[in-house]
Amino acid sequence: MAGWTETFRGVIYPWHCDHMGHMNVMYYINFFDQASCHALSACGYKWTEMGDQNMGFADVKHTVEYKGEQKVGSPIVVESCVTRRGRTSLTLKHRMTNAETGELAATMEVITIHFDLAARKPVPLREDTIELIDSLLVENPED
Repeated sequence: MAGWTETFRGVIYPWHCDHMGHMNVMYYINFFDQASCHALSACGYKWTEMGDQNMGFADVKHTVEYKGEQKVGSPIVVESCVTRRGRTSLTLKHRMTNAETGELAATMEVITIHFDLAARKPVPLREDTIELIDSLLVENPED
């Protein structure tokens, strides 16, 4: 994952849509959440290992911007990047596009905290992931 990378790919089905025929907000969040899992894996955090160690990530802020309505049959792609690394946190940026038209459907910025699930508190990012995370940083994700 160097810069922006594909972290999710799917198709909008009828059950993803609201009574107006557009993809419902909860599915935008669902697809972005799945993309976050892949982005964090690319940062060196393996989900099975984290579970065994009682560690995880806790999202503390989501900022979503809806840009273009998606309807049944729309093929979507989510790309993700890291925009900031803190001591205990990462900021990820996701962009969802329609794979056929190239239209930007939505963006989401996520601030997530490396979290000790037993102690219920933030913990520093693992030292062995810092170099990898830093190699994935995108300074101007709007470019």
